[in-house]
Amino acid sequence: MSTFGDVFRVTTYGESHCRSVGCIVDGCPPGMELTEDDIQPQMTRRRPGQSSITTPRNEKDRVVIQSGTEFGVTLGTPIGLVVLNEDQRPKDYGNKTMDLYPRPSHADWTYLEKYGVKASSGGGRSSARETIGRVAAGAIAEKYLRLAYGVEITAFVTSVGAEHLFPPTAERPSPSRDPAFLELLRTVDRATVDRFLPVRCPDADAARRMEALIAEFKARDDSIGGTVTCVIRNVPSGLGEPCFDKLEAKLAHAMLSIPATKGFEVGSGFGGCEIPGSVHNDPFVRAPAPEGGAAAPAVAGIPRPTLTTKTNNSGGIQGGISNGAPIYFRVAFKPPATISQAQTTATYDGAAEGVLEAKGRHDPCVVPRAVPIVEAMAALVVMDALMQQMGRYEARRNLPPPKQAATASE
Repeated sequence: MSTFGDVFRVTTYGESHCRSVGCIVDGCPPGMELTEDDIQPQMTRRRPGQSSITTPRNEKDRVVIQSGTEFGVTLGTPIGLVVLNEDQRPKDYGNKTMDLYPRPSHADWTYLEKYGVKASSGGGRSSARETIGRVAAGAIAEKYLRLAYGVEITAFVTSVGAEHLFPPTAERPSPSRDPAFLELLRTVDRATVDRFLPVRCPDADAARRMEALIAEFKARDDSIGGTVTCVIRNVPSGLGEPCFDKLEAKLAHAMLSIPATKGFEVGSGFGGCEIPGSVHNDPFVRAPAPEGGAAAPAVAGIPRPTLTTKTNNSGGIQGGISNGAPIYFRVAFKPPATISQAQTTATYDGAAEGVLEAKGRHDPCVVPRAVPIVEAMAALVVMDALMQQMGRYEARRNLPPPKQAATASE
């Protein structure tokens, strides 16, 4: 479906080469200051044409708020967001060869099987243009999370092809055991990440190696994949819904719904399978008191946790519920399917084989532009989970203390 979320709900619309793309955001709390200036920075980070290693499609991706605010303040009603497609070129796809043959690894064939019709230009709804609505909605969620809870969400590129920021080793199969990685999770922010454009890997040497590799594949009319890591700091404990809507399950759902994704891991991930439980377990310790030694105050109605963990192999989630530690995860993106090389394929009816040389503009590697998309989907997941938990917390808080608890305290 085209709607994500249960309480904070986002519905996206639009195809790669239609007149506009955008979304409807339903469930945004009223009374929050919101203008296009709050949303545009993330749109600009996602937009095409940013460098020589991204698609040359020249879209400004200017977002316009159509509804749901008045005098720059949210009304609590649905927020409509629209972005015009200013540089669409459907004619790039309108040739006889491309009408006869499905493009290898694209959604041309599967969309035709599902609907009996498909968009004739670009990838239609499977195109990355669809993610514009996600990024716009995510920026709204992020502002609320930041203002109400101090939540910080930062994503960055951790690999391109075989070039890794933190290469796995026999001693450290997962970066969750690497002090340098943990320190990066503690301190990294978007300003730091964007200093390493165009790749967005926050290390000068690794970024140079990754950029050179992407340029090499682009020169060969080929493409390459990579991974994006995301950290979410200051998340309240208690978020996530057992059993089928665990927080990591919602994050996996969100991330694997992004075009070109092929893998997801949280915390120690797949590398953690090579670590014994005696090392992997996260011991609990008393949470440090705020500055001044006072009791930990509640944040927007939710009490601060009294415990934290000494290590964080769990990635901030245990039993599907946030434990207050930073949440971190990694998303794998495949090489973009559109390449300019001639490739063998078959006609839609399977009657003949042929050679297809795809036209159109494309990224040789999607991970640098995927960074704000990952951040947006993370914000949508946390926002939705938090609104569900706030409803539960307020409902419980308004009840009188149970008699059993009152007796036990006397």
